[in-house]
Amino acid sequence: MESILVVDDEKNYTAVLNAVLEEEGFETFVANSGAKALEIIEREEISLVITDMKMPVMDGLALLEKIKRRQPDMPVILMTAHGTVDKAVEAMQKGAYTFILKPFENERLVMYAHKAVELHRLVKDNQRLQHEVEHQYSFDNIIGKSQAMQNVFKTIRKVGPASATVLILGESGTGKELVAKSIHFNSPRRNKPIVAVNCAALAENLLESELFGHEKGAFTGAISRKKGRFEMADGGTIFLDEIGELPPSLQVKLLRVLQEKTIERVGGTLPIPVDIRVIAATHRSLKQEIEEGRFREDLFYRLNVVRIQIPPLKQRPEDIHLLIDHFIRKYSKERPAGNAITHVDPAVERLFQDYHWPGNVRELENTIERVMVLCPGPTITIEDLPTELRDHVHNTLHLEGIPADATLYETLTMVEKKMILRAMKMAGHVQTKAAEILGIGKSGLNQKLKKYNLG
Repeated sequence: MESILVVDDEKNYTAVLNAVLEEEGFETFVANSGAKALEIIEREEISLVITDMKMPVMDGLALLEKIKRRQPDMPVILMTAHGTVDKAVEAMQKGAYTFILKPFENERLVMYAHKAVELHRLVKDNQRLQHEVEHQYSFDNIIGKSQAMQNVFKTIRKVGPASATVLILGESGTGKELVAKSIHFNSPRRNKPIVAVNCAALAENLLESELFGHEKGAFTGAISRKKGRFEMADGGTIFLDEIGELPPSLQVKLLRVLQEKTIERVGGTLPIPVDIRVIAATHRSLKQEIEEGRFREDLFYRLNVVRIQIPPLKQRPEDIHLLIDHFIRKYSKERPAGNAITHVDPAVERLFQDYHWPGNVRELENTIERVMVLCPGPTITIEDLPTELRDHVHNTLHLEGIPADATLYETLTMVEKKMILRAMKMAGHVQTKAAEILGIGKSGLNQKLKKYNLG
């Protein structure tokens, strides 16, 4: 139920308005002074303030100014007599929703109230959605405690407030788009659009139109003018994913955009200014592409102002446990009520540490999502994993690194040391957790740490 605060020093008048608004389904609060109104606003969830203009000590205009300083989005309707219309107009200039002349028909006030309350609800919904988006892509919520990921976070913090072009490098599935969106939402452009384009997903003739737009009649099928992604991103950020796939002809046009900050639609002749930040990403080695003549060196240097290298998952095994927990929480809604996942078998954690994750974080996420749907009980076991991961259980011991003349005792010692080091890393160097992963007691682990001088 939406709440309305009615402010007037005439108690009989507030009683009448209170009854009218409650009949319309609103919850109402009443104040007989500006000071009392401000107390109620601080204490209650108010959607609309209806206040008289002429009141002692603090009039309606002064109350409006104080409300707008505290809650800029709060709609305020002023009730005024003919003698204070000039002040009511001034109030409109200072942010009042509207004013209504006394005496008025109750139906007119009710109409204004419904519209103002609906506007306030829409504004709050928009702010909530914006907050959710910002929270989702905030760099503080990109999962990773490894030093490599901490370096990524530091760079995002530094580059976010600037407008420099950013080049994000990393294997497929490492989270390049997530980093791009984090940069955008931690920049002054956060309230403007971020527009993503996958340069590998469209044919060359379609990609040019997608990027720069086209004029009516520019080619067969161009029945009307169309804005391109650069125009759509004006004031915000454009994310060019898989920039290494951009055809040479479009590399020239992109270079011109970066140099001149203007675009030309396909079939157009006039330059169109655009204010955008460019973030590009690729899994390819652009230096190798340059050497082989497939990518322009001058474009590379325009894009490579700030470079962020995202490590593959296999290079940051200490993040795997955090990611598992994160994705279990993310997909918990896939589980039936009363059948939550509460535990991951240590054998699964060991397997996840040993697996090479060719699909990186995306593959791990897909694995956990699948498990959350199919796992019958509260514990994730080896049997719940996809076939390719279960098959890996039998292929995790590599003998190539063991000297051919090593004795059985020496071999077992090497394996035991590696398993202890791996378990300690998985457990964040918490011995109780490492012992659980290894399936031994804490005192037994303590003895082995001392034996191999691993403490």
